[in-house]
Amino acid sequence: MQDPEAALDSDAQPPSPAAEPTPTPAPVPPAVSSGAGTPVVLLHAFPLDGGMWAPQVEALAGSYQVIVPDLRGFGAAREQAVEEAGMDLLADDVARLLDDRGLDRVVLGGLSLGGYVALAFVRRHADRLGGLLLLDTKAGADTEQARADRLRMVERVLAEGTGFLPEATLPRVLGKTSLEERPELVERVTAMVREQDPLAIAGAQRGMAARPDATDVLAGITVPTLVVTGEEDAVIGPEVGRELAAAIPDARFLLVERAGHLSNLEQPEVVNEALLDFLAPIWV
Repeated sequence: MQDPEAALDSDAQPPSPAAEPTPTPAPVPPAVSSGAGTPVVLLHAFPLDGGMWAPQVEALAGSYQVIVPDLRGFGAAREQAVEEAGMDLLADDVARLLDDRGLDRVVLGGLSLGGYVALAFVRRHADRLGGLLLLDTKAGADTEQARADRLRMVERVLAEGTGFLPEATLPRVLGKTSLEERPELVERVTAMVREQDPLAIAGAQRGMAARPDATDVLAGITVPTLVVTGEEDAVIGPEVGRELAAAIPDARFLLVERAGHLSNLEQPEVVNEALLDFLAPIWV
């Protein structure tokens, strides 16, 4: 029965609804920063982490602020793995990294997966770009066969771990010259691949399989752009690289001889020289 006094009390209030839980803020990618000057952000390839940019950090940090993040689940971002690391999600992660560092604009570079993220960044945050570096990457979406292959790898890596990955991926990510003549590089890339979390591999593969065609953004790119492709790149191929550069107004194209998909590691001196030449006139 209702309390008569409560019924007569004009100040009585209904119970307050439960407070909404505070949403967990989206994470900022862990990143290593070296040097000072115009900020250059480099996004790594699959299935590696930011350590793949070591030759470029060494070459550029004397003149530039080089920022190398680990994308969700990879390297130091192991705890940030998600079921599907979509390109828009990763691009927004990069934007939060810039916010965290107090950077309005940067030169953004990416290789392979990193290039896909960079093109998503162009679509979503173009006003924050002062220059663009696209290495061994493409604008087109996956074919049906490529999507199916990615999803098969997801199933296998979740069931078996990463032990099989070097054998499955190195013949594609390293060129013929590197596989035959650079055993120390093969060993280094093998170790980096094996260190990655299966959840990161799965999330990135799902994200790449679902990524949309980015060809529509190319004609609208107005910042200085350099496209780099390895001559022996079995994943992208020189013609795809040339087509990418041709679709971007005033973009420069570099074909790296005796290099495959990881051109920055396979021919670091050539790539470093090209980056330094490209970056010299850019002030951000």
